Parts: sequence; C-alpha cells; structure tokens
Amino acid sequence: MPGPPAAVASTRVAVRRWLRSVGLAPDALVLVACSGGADSLALAAAIAHVAPREGWRAAAVVVDHGLQDGSRQVAHRTAAVVSGLGLPVQVVRCDVGPTAAGPEADARRARYGALVATAQDLGADVVLLGHTRDDQAEQVLLGLLRGSGARSLAGMPPRRALGGVEGNQARRPVGAKGNQTARPVGGGPLLGRPLLGVSRAQTVQACADLGLEPWSDPHNEDPRYTRVRARRVLAVLGAELGRGVVRGLTRTADLLRDDADALDEAAEAAYRGLGEPPWPVAELSALPRAVRTRLWRRLALGAGSPGTDLTREHLLAVDDLVTGWRGQGPLHLPGRVRAGRSGDRVWLRGPA
Repeated sequence: MPGPPAAVASTRVAVRRWLRSVGLAPDALVLVACSGGADSLALAAAIAHVAPREGWRAAAVVVDHGLQDGSRQVAHRTAAVVSGLGLPVQVVRCDVGPTAAGPEADARRARYGALVATAQDLGADVVLLGHTRDDQAEQVLLGLLRGSGARSLAGMPPRRALGGVEGNQARRPVGAKGNQTARPVGGGPLLGRPLLGVSRAQTVQACADLGLEPWSDPHNEDPRYTRVRARRVLAVLGAELGRGVVRGLTRTADLLRDDADALDEAAEAAYRGLGEPPWPVAELSALPRAVRTRLWRRLALGAGSPGTDLTREHLLAVDDLVTGWRGQGPLHLPGRVRAGRSGDRVWLRGPA
C-alpha cells in the first residue's frame, strides 16, 4: 500500500517526533493553533492524523485578532476546515491594544494571551504552532540586522513554557514512566514548534496534496511589517547566494541555542550561589561577563525594567560597576530602575 505524499509524510514525521520527544502521558490533550495559513493548516492536518494513532487527544483553536475587515468570517471558515479534519475547534476573539512595541508585537502578545487562556480552560498539555524552517531563518536574519546577542540569534526554540521565559530552566520535560505529562515547571502547558525542520514549500505542498485550501493573509504581503521585508530580503539572498541560505541560518540558530542555554544555566547557578543582592564585587569579578550581563538583565526585569527598552548598553553600564568603578553614582535604567555600587557591593533596585 503506497504511503502518503512526501510533503504530507514530512509534516507527520516532524509532529510525531516532537510529541514523542516530550514524553506525553496517555490521553494528553494536544492543542494546535491554526490561523488558516498553509503552515498551521498542514500542522493541524498532521496532528489530526498522528494524535489518535499515538493515544493522545487533539483539538484546535483559531484566534481572531479583529485587525482586518472580515476577520470573523475568515476565522470561522478556518474553523470549519479544521473541523473537517476531525478536530474539535474553538474560535477565540482577542483584543489587540496598541502600544509603543508596534503592531506585530501587540498582535503576538494578544494572541499568546488567548492561547494561554484557551489551553488552561481546556486543560491542554501542549500548544503547537506552525512556524517553519523559513520562519526560523527570518527570525535569525532579523536578529543579525539588529546586532542581537546569542539568545536572539538562537531563533525560536522548539519548545518552551507557554507564557514563560525562554531557556532550559523554564521547562522540565518528563517521560511517561512517572505517568506525568510534559508540563513545564509551574504546571502550565508547553508551547511547541514541531515544523521548524520543515520548509514553507513543504507545508504548501502538503495542503495541496490533502485538498486543503489555505487562507492567504494580506498582512504577509504588506511591507509595513518588518517580517515581510525580512522575507523579501531572504528571497534575494537565496537567489544570489544559493538555496542553502535558509538552512545555514537555521543551523546557526541550532548551534547558538546550545551555547545560549549553557550560559543561561551558568547564570542561573550563579544567581542561586550569590544569594540575595547586593552582591559582592569579588564574587562577581570571578564570573564571565556573559554570565554577569545575564544576571543584570534578570535583576532589571525583575525590578520592573521593560525588556523592550533594556539594551546591551544598559547592561554593560551596570557591569562597569564591577570592572571599571571609579566612585560614580547610581545608574538610571528603563522603568525607573536604578543600579549602583556601595563599597564592595553592587545593587539594583526598582522604584521606591
């Protein structure tokens, strides 16, 4: 008996491998977020095929951002297509409040909030997104253009705590031996991206092979959005430098993710070892700068400094209190957070 078409098989294999890797318990609920585009539609089809054969339950959620005319109709059309795959599906409306972070970040924040709420309501163990290898390459390219560090260049992680921080310390996958699901520390669902090794062309072909008609989001062609422009640049790079550009960028992300995870773990160990701030300069001086800057970022975020405004220059200025202190007074960080040094101790505090 012939197997499925190659593109369909690729999505199913990727989904099966990802789900098996996190040690889901029998009868765990897998929730797939579907926008109606080719990537998430191919993912939903793969989940509908794989989950029941592996003994897991599956459902879908369609988030309506309400940002375009007719978005409600698009959401319900997508829900009907997903329902036809055999998945129970909910349509959830979210409100996208404009902030200084920009429309892309605002929509993402609202979408993830809706996914968290839906996953909690349904008791989902994992929530899956349809990001592909091409999306990962675009993410790395944007990080390069911004001059970002290793964590940003590591791209999107294959899994993380939904609503939590990136990095290994945010999750604790456990095997089925203890009859537990792969829930992150804190009991929330795990967010997964099983198609990061699958190309966008493969998801488009998988939908065609299955007779599914994806929705084409007009925002994906709007040059006002940074990611759209990055996608166009990536196409030019591919045409000029060869088809290996996307694979090269995603391979870079995989390599840097291992490095960034190791540094995050070192910073976590240092944080526990140092105890409560203020911290002694002698102990801080013994740590690599890459670990110290992670400590400063963690303290600043915890004190109320917004991550969107906290730059590397801020972190290096705080680190200069350890390596280049000449009696200078307190530093002012975003969010009315201050950092300073008193004698042989460095401190960082939020607004009084």
